[in-house]
Amino acid sequence: MPTKDADWHDRMYNNRALVPDFADHFAHWTHASEQARESLKPVRDLPYGDGPNETLDVFPAATPHAPVVIFIHGGYWRSLDKSDHSFVAPALNDMGACAVVVNYALCPGTPEQPITIPDIALQMARACAWVWRHIAEHGGDPGNITVVGHSAGGHLATMLLGCDWPQVGHDLPSGLLRKALSISGLFDLEPIRKTPFLQGDLRLTPAQVRKASPAKWKRPTQGVLYAVAGGDESAEFLRHIRLIHQAWGPQTVPVCEALLGLNHFSIVTDMTRAGTRLNGLAKALIHQR
Repeated sequence: MPTKDADWHDRMYNNRALVPDFADHFAHWTHASEQARESLKPVRDLPYGDGPNETLDVFPAATPHAPVVIFIHGGYWRSLDKSDHSFVAPALNDMGACAVVVNYALCPGTPEQPITIPDIALQMARACAWVWRHIAEHGGDPGNITVVGHSAGGHLATMLLGCDWPQVGHDLPSGLLRKALSISGLFDLEPIRKTPFLQGDLRLTPAQVRKASPAKWKRPTQGVLYAVAGGDESAEFLRHIRLIHQAWGPQTVPVCEALLGLNHFSIVTDMTRAGTRLNGLAKALIHQR
């Protein structure tokens, strides 16, 4: 049994070290995102609030009253940008969805305005509220919203299933969001608090871990979560999907799968490829009523 010391945590969670060609994946995302914005002409940088990085891009569907997908990018809550992830929009449009790619503030923020993971979760709630209020103006159906997130985004997407929406806004329905797909998400932040290469930026406290760890919550009273990870990811990422399945149960987490041959980065691209298991899962969830 390996000792779960600082070095072990770094090995388990440093995905760039685990995937030697990670830069090639990022280069593909950048190029494909530029192509997506050029061809689809999204409505860009719409503000969903007045806080740092509170903007989103809308890629309308070809038909009106389309299901809506909100995509939340990864980067361990401390890096990357929505512009790096426009590449998911063509595939989501092909599924018949209006795609919304959101930005958020990055940890640690600034001395004047520090940013924590709970802060980012609240930003994502505000982004969802904006979508519910305004997406009909862009051809989307506010009654059919799915949130998809990768890595840190998968964690944030999962947190949104437990949101008390009327607390976010009195006009918001309690069932605003009932469907989430977490791709390589994290559900217990205690190991992250013990991971040296992350903790310098995230500055997680035990209280924040309790507040922002979905696996420590009671099962949401409504909604479903699809939890997937790449079969080639670390043992910890595979443990996380089992953990949320055990914590919330198969009624709420009917899909808990390790997808063979995929790593922490290739799995996102896999979602965009027609005919793959992940592409099919995403499409089925989006059209589920």
